[in-house]
Amino acid sequence: MHRKAQYQRIGSTSLERDSMEDYWSEMKSIDEERQGGPEELMERASVDEAELEEAWLQEAGLSTLVTGTQSDGPAEALLSTLTHSQAAMVKKRLDNYTQTLRKRNRQPMRHVRDVFSMSDASSELTPPISPNGQIAPKLPQWNPPKVPLSCAADINGSSSASETILLSFVVPYSEAARAHRKGRECQDCRRIRKDDRDLPSFQIVRPRQGVTRVSDLSSEDIKKIGYISLIELTTFYDFMGIEMKRNRVVRSKARDSGIFGVPLTTLLENDQKKYPGSRVPLVFKKLLSKLEQTGLQTEGILRVPGSASRVKYLRQELELKFYEDRFDWDQVRQNDAAGLLKMFIRELPYPMLTQQHLPAFTAAQSISSPKHQIQALHLLIMLLPEANRDTLKALLEFLTKVVAYEEKNRMSLWNVSMIVAPNLFTFRGKNAKQEEMQGVVAAAQLVRLLITHQDLLWTVPCFLISHVRKMNEAAMGKKMPTSEKSKSRLLKRWNTEKERERSEVSADECVVMRELHHKNIVKECR
Repeated sequence: MHRKAQYQRIGSTSLERDSMEDYWSEMKSIDEERQGGPEELMERASVDEAELEEAWLQEAGLSTLVTGTQSDGPAEALLSTLTHSQAAMVKKRLDNYTQTLRKRNRQPMRHVRDVFSMSDASSELTPPISPNGQIAPKLPQWNPPKVPLSCAADINGSSSASETILLSFVVPYSEAARAHRKGRECQDCRRIRKDDRDLPSFQIVRPRQGVTRVSDLSSEDIKKIGYISLIELTTFYDFMGIEMKRNRVVRSKARDSGIFGVPLTTLLENDQKKYPGSRVPLVFKKLLSKLEQTGLQTEGILRVPGSASRVKYLRQELELKFYEDRFDWDQVRQNDAAGLLKMFIRELPYPMLTQQHLPAFTAAQSISSPKHQIQALHLLIMLLPEANRDTLKALLEFLTKVVAYEEKNRMSLWNVSMIVAPNLFTFRGKNAKQEEMQGVVAAAQLVRLLITHQDLLWTVPCFLISHVRKMNEAAMGKKMPTSEKSKSRLLKRWNTEKERERSEVSADECVVMRELHHKNIVKECR
C-alpha cells in the first residue's frame, strides 16, 4: 500500500489538506534519507521487566532500594517527602521488581516490606531501614494541600474556544487527577480543535513564593527535580489509565567527534573546551542564527527542501571545516540551512526527547484534556537531561519566530508543527514506521503545545520546589545531632566558648583601663 494512503486511513479528516501534505512530504524526505543512510546506531533490546523496573528506581533516585546500600542516592530523604499516591506508586514499582526477581529465583536486595507498610491500604511509609538493621529516625512526611477531586475545579468560564484554563503549581498534578481512578467524568477532558484560535490559553495561578525558572536552579537541585518528576509523572499517568512505558536501549557506535550523529552531551563537552559555559551545541546555534538572519521571511521555510546534493556537500564541509573556523556560511542558502537543521536533529544517535522517555511523550498524545496534556508535558520537560532541555528550548524559540512571520513565509503554527513532529519523534527499531504512523496528528499537536506554551513548560512547579526543599532539610537534619544529649553537649560547648571569648575581652579591657589610669596619674604628677 502506498505510504500516503496509509496516512490517509489513520489521519484526522479535520486537518487542513496543506498541513497533511507537509507531513507526507517530510516523511517522504526522511524515508529517502534512511534508504541511503548509515546503519541505525541504536537497537531496541529485548524487554526485561526486572531491568526496566530497576532502571526506573535508579532514575527516580531510589537505587538504594535495589542495591541495599545507603550511599547510592538520597532515597530516605526523597521517600519522606512523597504524597500517599506517589508513595503507593513507588511501592507498586518496587513490588513488581521484587516479584519479577522471585520468578527468576533471584533474591531481591531489599523486600518491599522493608520500605513500606503492607498492612495499611493508604501506603504510608515506614521508617527507613539502614544497612546495619537499625531503624533510622522517621522523617516528616509531606501532606499536600487538600483539593477537590474534580479536575474541573479550577476551570474558569464555559467550554468556549476562547476560554482560559487556570493552572496551579501548588498541588501535585496527580492529586488533582485522582478523580479518574474513581471513574468520574472529568469536565476538563475534551478534544482540542484544529484551528489555531481554538488552542486554549493557560493562566498560571501565581504562587506566593514567586516563579522559578529551570535556569535558576543548581545542577544538584535539578537532579532532585528529575527524581520527583519521574515519580509524579508515573503516578499521574497511572491515574489517567496510561501505562508508563520505557525503552531499554543498547547504546553503541555513537561518534565522539564531528557534528552529525554525535550525542548532544559529547558535542557540548567538545564545545566547552573552546567556549566554556556553552549550553547548546555551537553548530546548532549557528544554523538557527543563519535561518533567523536570512530565512524567517522566506516563503515555505522548513517546508521547501534544499537541493539534496547541495545539502550533502554542505554537510561534508561542516564536518571538515566548522571547528577550524574555515566554513563559509555565505554559501548556505535558507532552504539548505533548514535541511541541515532537520538532518542534525534526525541523526542524533539518542533523540532530543531521549530514547527512554520517548514512549511517555508519545503516550501524552492520547490525553484528550488540554490541561492534563500540558501537565504531562510539563513533567516530561523537567525529566529531560540539561543538554536536551536547553537544545529543545533553543529550537522552540526559533520556531516561535517562524510562526510570527506567517504572513510572509506562509508557515502557520500547524504547518510548522506538522513538519517538525516527524523529526522530533524519531523512532528506532523494527516497528519504527508503524509507531510513527500511529501518531501523525497527535505528534504535531504536542509540538504545537510545546511551541505555544514553552515559557510555562520551562517554569518549575512550586510543588516540585517544595519537595526539593524538604529533601534538603531532611538531608541537613541527618547531619545535625538528633539526640537531646548531643544537642545539650553542643549547646554547652558553644556557651563555654562564648563565655571564654567574653572573659578574654573583659580581661583585655581591664588591662587597657589600668594602662590609661596609670598614664593619667603619671601625667598629673608631672
